[in-house]
Amino acid sequence: MLISNKAIKHKPFFPNNYASDFLMLDKGEGVYLYDTNGNKYLDFAAGISVNALGYGNEDLAKTAYDQMKKLIHVSNLYSTEPAVKLAEKLVATGPFEAVHFCNSGTEAIEAAIKYARLYALRTKGTGHHKLMSFTEGFHGRTLGALSVTHKEKYQAPFQPLLDGSVLAKYNDIADLKAKLDFSYAAVIIEVVQGEGGLEVIDPGFAKELQALCQKLDVLVIIDEVQTGLSRTGSLFAWQDTTLTPDILALSKPLAAGLPLGATLIPAKVNKLVQKGEHGTTFGGGPVTTAVALKVFEKLSDPAFIQEVADKGKYLAGLLEELSSRYDILGEVKGKGLLAGMVLKDSEKLGKLYDTAIDHGLLLLVAGKDRIRIAPPLVITKDELKKGVEILEEVIRTL
Repeated sequence: MLISNKAIKHKPFFPNNYASDFLMLDKGEGVYLYDTNGNKYLDFAAGISVNALGYGNEDLAKTAYDQMKKLIHVSNLYSTEPAVKLAEKLVATGPFEAVHFCNSGTEAIEAAIKYARLYALRTKGTGHHKLMSFTEGFHGRTLGALSVTHKEKYQAPFQPLLDGSVLAKYNDIADLKAKLDFSYAAVIIEVVQGEGGLEVIDPGFAKELQALCQKLDVLVIIDEVQTGLSRTGSLFAWQDTTLTPDILALSKPLAAGLPLGATLIPAKVNKLVQKGEHGTTFGGGPVTTAVALKVFEKLSDPAFIQEVADKGKYLAGLLEELSSRYDILGEVKGKGLLAGMVLKDSEKLGKLYDTAIDHGLLLLVAGKDRIRIAPPLVITKDELKKGVEILEEVIRTL
């Protein structure tokens, strides 16, 4: 059903690297968003997998308000109780000793690259700085992160990028073995690819990658900026594989939309780091970490995670059924509440995205030909069903 009022779109004074116009959103409640004309949208995008707890959460608002009355900023010259407590909780989630807080996912990847190269330099010596990433992977847009995001349209205007960045085929053991050697500092990988197309790591590939990296003393950087904190039905996507991170990068849902990223490192890396070799002015501020503590408490609850896993299976079933009824739809992809489908006529992807907005549904896309669905994790099964029903209405218009 089409929305009752025409969606308001506006061209603000933003650079041309953004859209030509924007849907002007005004407020949110639960898993719904409202534009400035009062139109209501079911959110299957969650601010690109960020708004895990939906909108209008009074508990988070009060946490931010209470902390802002006390302290907003202290810089990295000092610390605060929220930052220390959050660091303790995050480090306890895996084989880590320390966490570097920053402001975004791409900054978390930049820190991961720096820590990996520092480790390689101090354990192997010069000339062991290479970084391996994989086809369709996406790790960010700053120059270091962009160097391991091998997409022509993103990289071309900004060459030359980091020397020693090598691309291997995702889930291809033969290509991995042919390219990975002792000269590498790290391999960076998404266990479930986000923007690249929702591909999931193959168990055999994960096992081989782990064994090779251990043999060659190459660090494994797992990018969980989009998949981390229960999105895939586990606290972290890597926990469902045989792959274990040396370094873990987190961000998107970590502080419920406030800018916060985290790079978790193990003892063997941390012991080689010297004072002043990395830093940030705003990362790990008292407000963002206070909110993140509340978010982590909710998203790490085993009962909550199980609910996400159940809803992910339910969504996959809905999408499989939908795909079986329309020739234009292909394979269902992803895991948990990071899911989607192949659109066989990729030229219609843009039309689908825009038409969904007109029908009151906010979606994402992935790769060249994929619908991406990443709703708030608090969404109900009834709301998932409603969203897929709207998606079906849209598909009928293509």
